[in-house]
Amino acid sequence: MKNFRVHIRVFFIALAVLLVAVLFDARTSPGQSKRVARPVAREAGVKPVLKSTGGPASRGERNALLSIELNWTFGGKPQRGWSLYKPLINRLLDTKRDVASDGFASALARWQKKAGLVPGGVLDEETLYSMIKTWQDARLKDRSPASPEQLLTAPISDFYDPTRAEELRQIERDTYAAYKRMVSAAVSNRSLGLARGAKGQLAPGEKYLKIISAFRSREYQEKLRRESPNSGSAGLAVNSPHLTGRALDLYVGGEPVDTRDSNRAVQVETRVYQWLVSNAERFGFRPYCYEPWHWEYVGGKRKAEGSRQ
Repeated sequence: MKNFRVHIRVFFIALAVLLVAVLFDARTSPGQSKRVARPVAREAGVKPVLKSTGGPASRGERNALLSIELNWTFGGKPQRGWSLYKPLINRLLDTKRDVASDGFASALARWQKKAGLVPGGVLDEETLYSMIKTWQDARLKDRSPASPEQLLTAPISDFYDPTRAEELRQIERDTYAAYKRMVSAAVSNRSLGLARGAKGQLAPGEKYLKIISAFRSREYQEKLRRESPNSGSAGLAVNSPHLTGRALDLYVGGEPVDTRDSNRAVQVETRVYQWLVSNAERFGFRPYCYEPWHWEYVGGKRKAEGSRQ
């Protein structure tokens, strides 16, 4: 009888050990499956979702990722990320905070609310297109070609190319006056490091802020389009604002008018470009977001409207 009780006790102990082992395996298996699946996902080219400590991706993390990963199009051209537009975005949001910061997300949320968007503080595709619409709406509306009496021929010293033909140096009169005021203000800003001439203007050897292109006739614009068939409407429009004489391409660094992302990335980081983003509106100029070098004189009325944005 005593041996029987011992056998029964051993049996129940063994059964308990078996049950504990089964329960432990059931609890740990899901976690093990996740750890195995993650490398498989990476091998398949799936990017893991950014995680903050103990929770889903924060607004800052999502903005940092979207600034380099967001796929969208502009003028029929595929774009990746919005980091090239960060100076314009910061200007629009009135912030200097880093895109990964919560301060940037908060400034963005305030702008989204004013724009009638969900104020989530994440710069997604819908928000980006709304920003682009804001920038595009501030550009020249009337693109009627300039008449000869509206144009003047600027001196060669104002141009990036010292051999530019006289017929390609024409500018609308008010635009030229505003340009000279703007350049004078830039030259007086010592932090830009611009070479000064004897009269406080840009020195002859200075390239920054020199004019690359101004008024273009319709025939000349068509010639440029034939020479660059892949430029599309984003690069060389059929009804270009250059027809008005009120659009100026200015040298802001890098290759003067090269739309490759690598070149634009250089241009938007120059002190001159960032100064223009912050100050050109004071002189009546508005940017074309896709081309850092392209600025349009919209005059006082448009300037006043822009100050309320």
